[in-house]
Amino acid sequence: MKQVVQNYRSGELALLDVPVPGCKPGGVLVRSSFSLISTGTEMMKVSEAGMSMLGKARSRPDQVAKVVQSVAANGVPATYRKVMGKLDSYTPLGYSLCGVVEQVGDGIDDVKAGDVVACAGNEHALHAELNWVPKNLYVPVPDGVAPRHAAFGTVGSIALQGVRQGESRLGEVALVIGLGLIGQLVTQLLNASGVRVVGVDPDPARCELAERLGAAACGDPGSASVESAVAELTGGMGVDQVYLAAGGSSNQPVELAARLCRDRGRVIDIGKCRLDLPWNAYYEKELDVRFSRSYGPGRYDPEYELQGRDYPIGYVRWTERRNLGCFLDLIARGRVDVEPLVSHVADFGDAVETYRRLEEGELKAVAVLFRYAAEDAPAVGAPEVTVPRVPEVPRPSGRTAPARRPGPVRLAFVGAGNYASSMLLPHLTGRDGVELSTVVTTTALSAANARRKFGFGKATTDLDAVLGDPAVDAVFVVTRHSSHAELTRRALLAGKAVFVEKPLALTEEELASVLAAVEETGNDRIQVGFNRRFAPLLREARELFGDRTGPASLRYLVNAGRLDHGSWYLRQDTEGSRFAGEGGHFVDTASWLLDADPVSVYAAAPAGNEDLQIVLGYPDGSTATISYVTSGPSSFPKETLDLVADGKVLRLDDFTRAAVYDGRRRQRVGPRLPKARDKGQNAELAAFVKAVRTGGPMPVPLESLAATTTATLAVPTALTSGVPVTLAGAR
Repeated sequence: MKQVVQNYRSGELALLDVPVPGCKPGGVLVRSSFSLISTGTEMMKVSEAGMSMLGKARSRPDQVAKVVQSVAANGVPATYRKVMGKLDSYTPLGYSLCGVVEQVGDGIDDVKAGDVVACAGNEHALHAELNWVPKNLYVPVPDGVAPRHAAFGTVGSIALQGVRQGESRLGEVALVIGLGLIGQLVTQLLNASGVRVVGVDPDPARCELAERLGAAACGDPGSASVESAVAELTGGMGVDQVYLAAGGSSNQPVELAARLCRDRGRVIDIGKCRLDLPWNAYYEKELDVRFSRSYGPGRYDPEYELQGRDYPIGYVRWTERRNLGCFLDLIARGRVDVEPLVSHVADFGDAVETYRRLEEGELKAVAVLFRYAAEDAPAVGAPEVTVPRVPEVPRPSGRTAPARRPGPVRLAFVGAGNYASSMLLPHLTGRDGVELSTVVTTTALSAANARRKFGFGKATTDLDAVLGDPAVDAVFVVTRHSSHAELTRRALLAGKAVFVEKPLALTEEELASVLAAVEETGNDRIQVGFNRRFAPLLREARELFGDRTGPASLRYLVNAGRLDHGSWYLRQDTEGSRFAGEGGHFVDTASWLLDADPVSVYAAAPAGNEDLQIVLGYPDGSTATISYVTSGPSSFPKETLDLVADGKVLRLDDFTRAAVYDGRRRQRVGPRLPKARDKGQNAELAAFVKAVRTGGPMPVPLESLAATTTATLAVPTALTSGVPVTLAGAR
């Protein structure tokens, strides 16, 4: 299928061939009829992509700050790969469309195939022939509403949410600054609510259009006519509300708002404009400044948008889905007329040329629609994946690897997100004896990006096609944590070798299901992405430290830091706790250094924060204390480790410096000037590929992978009980 994309690094726009998205549970697959270009928001994004790297940095200081933090935590090379990987990727455009339901996912009962729906979301209502849309981001289109008008649903919801934030009342007077697409809709909504509107825009044509659609008066922001109209309509008291629907870097809108607003009036910011509030003017009038967040309550809440968890109407009357339905109802009843806003309708095949004309000013428009040609061929999504409960089974011993054909090792990736793209795939691209066969993702564009950047032979959203492909030797599972165990189980049953990024499982039942698949098939060709034991600096330090004769004491401080709001790591109900997700790294590293699997786990947590203190016990009396803290400063190294035994100390500082202390001597490990931080991903991948190619033992025994996972999963139990947990089957 075709989709409009843009490369944020180069600014290139393209109509790209991408895989058809699968129809996942909790949503519907929609074939687009019309999609709307937001001439404000989208064109700002298009212009930003065309800036120099310095210009991009100046326009997004928040992202620059994240880059600086990433350098401190991960080093320059890893951060550079991550940042450039994001920049040099195609990103989608679009967020408002109308189309026909082509396929209904499990759990959906309010629409059926053939129904017409309006869709929202900058990840789901894209300029593409087909989109998967979750339940709370689509609504059925009422009878009598034309599909081209229903395509305005998202921008209409944005305008409607802004009006709700203004709490307009019958008979009030409002000032709308900026008469682009959102401003025109705000004007109509206010007029429908019995509010008289004065509009402000430097474009006379937009002013004329707003007056045609119900504004009492409109004019240039610098003209005296606007102030005269406000004075006449309000008796000189000033408007009750001001809606900032303008963009750009000028501070004129907020200054004009203060001048024309009444005492204790309301100023509502809808657009992205400069907000240097003149303190005296806003203070003396005690103006109420409010922000309108996109389509309404539910926006940016993954539980609402992706998992379909609605807010009770008694507590939240107008959610983004209810706003979407309300706006379509207003169109159906003739209270809002969007047809006069349609400046141009372009065939979808002319999308790139249409954007060019808009950017260069050749096409002057308030709203532009893409029209899609109907297609006969139905799209088929990937099937739902379910996770069965499997009883625990004994861990199997190693088995002979299945025979493989001569030639390169053929790898398939399930998932191609930030970690896969920055930390794994760069080490595999161009490696001798490796062929990147297929990439599978849930979104069409991420698969297309990975294929373009890393040279995969095929890109798809259909997992079954990969698992059933006899040419694929090994499958990399690099998806969200909640899917790791099930995808690993299915790949093992399909006879594939599996590299699964940590964690292997989030529950004991999930771990049991993986081990049951091994027992059933005899296929134990698994590697979990515990890469730190492969880090060159740590391996050299361990060799220099030498063998132990007595018990050891290990201290591992992990300065994990706080997560950004909205991070999927915070979704503990579906993705497990943060420590369950990444704690296996540190358990595995400790166990490798102590050359044994843990036999007990104790955990404690200080009151009032998320820090964890974990003590692992080992068969010979050795202990490993893992301090996993989220409250530390980002300026401190992320990982520091000390191993003490037999009068010696091994010291590791964040994989950049290491030393071994023996008596009075201190032996530096590695070069005098530290190299870039290397946490072992390259060496780990080399070992995995070699094992698959030669049929030799996997880099880490399955028993060790299972023991590390078991110990990690025991932490919550130990934390709750307050006593050490003895691990069943510990060696």
